[in-house]
Amino acid sequence: MTETSTGTTGPNPAPSRSGAVIEGFWRLLSFAIFFGIWEIAGRIPISLAFPPFSSVLAGLWGLIVSGEMARAYAETLPPLIIGLVIVSSSGVALGIAMGLARGVEWVFYPLLVVLQTSPVAAIIPLITYFYGIGVASKVVAVIILSAPMVVLNCYTGIRHTNASLLEMARSFMGTRWQLTTKIILPHASGMIFAGLRLGVSGGFIGIVLAELLIAPTGIGDIISYYRSVARYPEMYAAILSIIVLATLVLTGLQLIERRIFAATGTMKPA
Repeated sequence: MTETSTGTTGPNPAPSRSGAVIEGFWRLLSFAIFFGIWEIAGRIPISLAFPPFSSVLAGLWGLIVSGEMARAYAETLPPLIIGLVIVSSSGVALGIAMGLARGVEWVFYPLLVVLQTSPVAAIIPLITYFYGIGVASKVVAVIILSAPMVVLNCYTGIRHTNASLLEMARSFMGTRWQLTTKIILPHASGMIFAGLRLGVSGGFIGIVLAELLIAPTGIGDIISYYRSVARYPEMYAAILSIIVLATLVLTGLQLIERRIFAATGTMKPA
């Protein structure tokens, strides 16, 4: 079968250099406004449990210098990474299989919808009955929070392939393998990457919930401990650190996505 353009692209083309500078300026300004309001609100104060942003930064620096932050992330990151690797590989494969095979869809789709809509915070403590309070329970929590988003996004991308493109490929005697690799997967690539980003964000939520609800370890232990002793700057510092880390990881994924689409000619390089 002759290769044909799918007519689909990944994310919107990257902005020009001047546009990127302007966009970066407004993003920095929005952060400055947000943290400025935080600082003012903390100094009024609106609550004793809401410290100024400067105090949070001081608390964050203290946690870093003491090594407490590094020790916490040494416990938090391994199960997070293991869970995300499992979901990124098997989750994408399952989503593609569901989109291509009705039988696989009928088996897994209802379960994934239930997982996505259920109150997961109430389910996570039940994991301890099966996996205890070790690393395995954290990995399972990460998978439960991230897998539905990855799988369902991949499934949706596959199922919504442009029907006219498929008909055109079949008219040229395209095989099932050619339809899948040259039309269906490229067409669904944007949704697949979006699902991976959502899965990563869900994984971060899962690991924090696991460390708060299953066993007070890692970054969840810092949050719980400093909340219990009313040292709120350190508590907010721990929360801020996990938010910053998640943001950096998601930004890195977006950059990788742009590079891949640029290399395959589906978007202009940055």
